[in-house]
Amino acid sequence: MAIIRISDLEDPRLAPYTSIREKDLTKGHGGRFIVEGKVTLATLVQRSSFEIESLFLTESRLQPLSNLIEDLPGHVPIFVAAQSLMDHVAGFPVHRGVLACGVKGVPLGMEEVLRTSKTILVLIGLSNHDNVGACFRNATAFGADAILLDDQSCGPLYRKSIRVSAGTALTLPFVYGSSAQGIFQSVSRAGFDLWCLTPRLEATPISRLTRPDKLALVLGSEGPGLSDDLLGQGTPVRIPMVDDFDSINVATAGAIALSQVFKHFQAHGVP
Repeated sequence: MAIIRISDLEDPRLAPYTSIREKDLTKGHGGRFIVEGKVTLATLVQRSSFEIESLFLTESRLQPLSNLIEDLPGHVPIFVAAQSLMDHVAGFPVHRGVLACGVKGVPLGMEEVLRTSKTILVLIGLSNHDNVGACFRNATAFGADAILLDDQSCGPLYRKSIRVSAGTALTLPFVYGSSAQGIFQSVSRAGFDLWCLTPRLEATPISRLTRPDKLALVLGSEGPGLSDDLLGQGTPVRIPMVDDFDSINVATAGAIALSQVFKHFQAHGVP
């Protein structure tokens, strides 16, 4: 293990970890992303295809994580520092004392993902990191093959999105950054039916629909939801609720809709 002990706040090797709260607010992050906590680190090391650039741990976490660290490639440096130094570098208290830097690498292509998928979740205009992370966790739990995110959604590799996703943002295939219209066109050309979630009463209750062979569930942003134009390009679908109630959280709506699809798979013995 390439363990390097750090005692200088200005050590240039810690640059990717410097003030990562502010870096979360900008897209790109130099082609890197940050994960925090043991659960997401284990996912990054053991189940993810992303390259690991480095680890940054407190002294107290080095021994408890020794078995996990042994799975790392030998060239990956493990920076170790006191808790107080890590907190100063990160810009906020890192109570778990576990950070890692990954490399985004070459993104997946839309055609590749659609060719190998039967059930996809499409996120349009989701600008909240918690909701994006929760959608990844829900999609994984209910057997979705991939997620497509438009250019108005926040990236799934933001630190908070990864944490809320319980690491599933590191394992579930995704394509990020196309326009909403571009996503709809690509999905339609690939033979997917689009079910567009909306609280509008004229939409069809999801329980009345028969699941097609290739399905794209589409979620819009909290508040405005999907535009009339996008709704008109798919099948408007609603989740029945009590009267005089507007809507539920977008990630919750996605979980309920995905659960309905998952039940169909179970009922018909589809793996």
